[in-house]
Amino acid sequence: MSCSGNCSSCQENCSSKQPESLLEPTGDFNNIKHVVAVVSGKGGVGKSMVTSLLAVELARQGKKVGILDADITGPSIPKSFGVTARATQNNLGIFPATTQSGIKIISVNMMLPQADMPIIWRGPVIAGAVKQFWQEVVWEDLDYLLVDCPPGTGDVPLTVFQIMPVDGAVVVTSPQDLVSLIVKKALNMADMMNVPVLGLVENMSYVKCPDCGKEFPVFGNAGENIAEETGTKLLARMPIDISLSQMVDNGCIEKVDGDYLKATAAEIIEKLP
Repeated sequence: MSCSGNCSSCQENCSSKQPESLLEPTGDFNNIKHVVAVVSGKGGVGKSMVTSLLAVELARQGKKVGILDADITGPSIPKSFGVTARATQNNLGIFPATTQSGIKIISVNMMLPQADMPIIWRGPVIAGAVKQFWQEVVWEDLDYLLVDCPPGTGDVPLTVFQIMPVDGAVVVTSPQDLVSLIVKKALNMADMMNVPVLGLVENMSYVKCPDCGKEFPVFGNAGENIAEETGTKLLARMPIDISLSQMVDNGCIEKVDGDYLKATAAEIIEKLP
């Protein structure tokens, strides 16, 4: 009866009380229009490759793009783009590397004296590094900041969903039935965190015969089944392509000649203009 409408100073636990927001502001020099998280239920499905290719496709469509590599213990974004330079810092903040096509990236690997040095940190320290990348990196003007999350539903994806204003998530999967339950966990986490799922990208969907062009779904078609069961849009089906893997290994992902994620980028631009 005596409610003032100010939940922040109220000690009562009533049904109308709103949970406290954990969103953190980004740096003063940043103007980031949209944050998109790229997540997966498990490792080894090609999430970082999808993040990199999606950034390249968005950049080709004239968008200003950045990648925050939140996979602190298994960073691979710099390798995909052939970036070997160390990150620099001054009193304004930490400066990301800029790739040949203008994509800005930051990764813990850019702060290590050796790229193969392991990160042996506990969860809170890892989450703190992700928060630092969000708050202290000088991203400046971006249309899209893609956040490459580590697999699973643990500390880092939770930190990303809580401290950043995530506008949507792209869930990466592979076509095995074994993966379907784990993918649903990632979808359910996004739902519980009130983050819209933009759609699914299925990697390793098929092998294409170089002679007849026929597609062979060697691992099954679980991606289509998951999309149908959950009412989630299947944005793309990416093939098993050794030339694509070689381009990533050689740090030449910006030179990939293919429209694997062109429709996915268009979907993101349409939903998050």
